[in-house]
Amino acid sequence: MAWEDRTPFEAITYQFALAEKDVIALMRKKLKRSSFNLWRARVNSGVSQKHLHKRNAEIDRFRCSRQKSISGNKISKR
Repeated sequence: MAWEDRTPFEAITYQFALAEKDVIALMRKKLKRSSFNLWRARVNSGVSQKHLHKRNAEIDRFRCSRQKSISGNKISKR
């Protein structure tokens, strides 16, 4: 979810109880340095919508319509 540009940090916090700084620390730990640097550059640019205040107000969901249903921390099967 953190890699995906359309998923806001608030959705990650809601689903996994990880604050933005925790997500950044996790990405720093799990990604190669170059991949992490690319991700951070994307998140900090105007392209990414990782913060709700950067998103278009018309977008009221945080997942793709083709993605599996998500309820709290449990990913349910179709």
